[in-house]
Amino acid sequence: EEARGFMNGVARVADSAGAIATIVHGTTVGTNALLERKVARTGIITTRGFRDVLEMRRRDRPQTWGLRGSFLPVVPRDLRREVDERVLADGTLHTEVDLQQVREQARSLLEAGCEAVCVFFINTYANPENERRAVEAVRELWPNAHVTAASEVLPEIREFERCSTATLNAALQPVVGSYLERLEGDLRTQGFGGELLVVQSNGGVMSRSTAGELPVRTALSGPAAGVIACAEIARAAGHPNVITGDMGGTSFDVSLVAGGEAALAAQTAIEFGMVIRSPMIQIETIGAGGGSIASVDASGMLQVGPESAGSVPGPACYGRGNMRPTVTDANVLLGRIAADRPLGGGLLAALDAGKAREAIETHVAKPLGIDVLEAAEAILTVANARMAGAIRLVSIERGHDPRRFAYMPFGGGGALHVCAMMREVGVGTGIVPRYPGVTSALGCVIADMRHDAVQTFNRPLDELDVDALRQRIRELSQACQQRLHSAGVRFDRVRQVGALDMLYAGQTHTLPVPLPGGAENLTRESIRTAFEQAYAAAFRRVLGGIPIRVMNLRY
Repeated sequence: EEARGFMNGVARVADSAGAIATIVHGTTVGTNALLERKVARTGIITTRGFRDVLEMRRRDRPQTWGLRGSFLPVVPRDLRREVDERVLADGTLHTEVDLQQVREQARSLLEAGCEAVCVFFINTYANPENERRAVEAVRELWPNAHVTAASEVLPEIREFERCSTATLNAALQPVVGSYLERLEGDLRTQGFGGELLVVQSNGGVMSRSTAGELPVRTALSGPAAGVIACAEIARAAGHPNVITGDMGGTSFDVSLVAGGEAALAAQTAIEFGMVIRSPMIQIETIGAGGGSIASVDASGMLQVGPESAGSVPGPACYGRGNMRPTVTDANVLLGRIAADRPLGGGLLAALDAGKAREAIETHVAKPLGIDVLEAAEAILTVANARMAGAIRLVSIERGHDPRRFAYMPFGGGGALHVCAMMREVGVGTGIVPRYPGVTSALGCVIADMRHDAVQTFNRPLDELDVDALRQRIRELSQACQQRLHSAGVRFDRVRQVGALDMLYAGQTHTLPVPLPGGAENLTRESIRTAFEQAYAAAFRRVLGGIPIRVMNLRY
């Protein structure tokens, strides 16, 4: 379905795909597959005693109170298989991997109908040797390329996050990989000879082959390109601090850009228990869009969303059979959208304001005992209040004063609500991009190619082998360069950015510390100074007499 829509779009802009040099694709295929649990049947081969890491999570639960709430992991227990092997936390090889067992378990997972497999051994961030040998053995007998090694996806401490990220990657490989292959195949038959690039959740782009290997990096990347575009437009307009609001048909996605940089989160949960640890642009999503349905609940309260009329049948004014009122119907009835001049390049006939009035009258005005125009205004007031709440969530609750930010709406319906958002939240400047509906597409073109890598060290700073750290930086740099070259595009320049996750001994949370100077000039003292500067900037003080630890290298 998605591939067909894509090809139709290409046909409308060019006589043949051969006229196009590069296509940058932002896709929600991976996100939707996870949300709907329509992923490939996947198996896990793991260290004996650790088959339930995926299910135990972080001792959290869907609802804080009460006895309800269950969790079904993406991989059922009978497809999580154990083998004899063990590496200790310091990297010492305790038990060599039994490759015979690995092969047997891989064969039995194939017999059980698995299309993809994830090999996840304990402590591989410290020494991946056992896992590397096991993956080699599995890849020899696995009939397709869908074999994920957890240490290749995330060589970072904390077994649940590594297991979850790698498993979801494996489960998405057949779904996203086959979709992108099909799409590229269709494009090639149409004469396309350029590069197909894919947007990542960190706001960068990657090659089609990397996206096939690491599809987990496309999860939640949908609105990320829009945020990148907004950051760029706002910078050009002289506003490095901006809050973005993407209002589409079903949802409203908000993000914050401070000092020209989009806020990144180290990990996110697609939904309860499905955790992906990979840098992602921080985006808060609520169910409030143009198609969000307005209704009066049993207690006589007006609710807007999260249920949506979608694009088919769409709002009542589309005249396609839906007779429940939506935010778009309220905008049409109040004349904020001209019914005789609908958007969408002629895809819609004139909108039916009469049907919008009828829907609002029946479902909102009568139950509340108010005039139909008042009811339409009430729908917008409730929708605006919900959206303003999402803006406060990304700003005030994270220590930012929204009055110091400009607000930039985009998406199909964002600009209709810009003044209300400014009033509600106290923002002084609104910036409406010239083409709000295609801002995300613009972001795809603006986005840089980007690759993130991580490696856990977990050593006290005083015992850190700085030469080994320099060597690892060189290796990560080479690996990222290789990924860049696989895209086949030309770069104007390449910027390398590194940071260490550091903390005082006994603390739980780490602090990102930018690498001081070039990799070759790193010394223990320069690392210590950089950490103390970063700690003082974050907490206004440094702690004397407590040893410092280096947890991860990020590159």
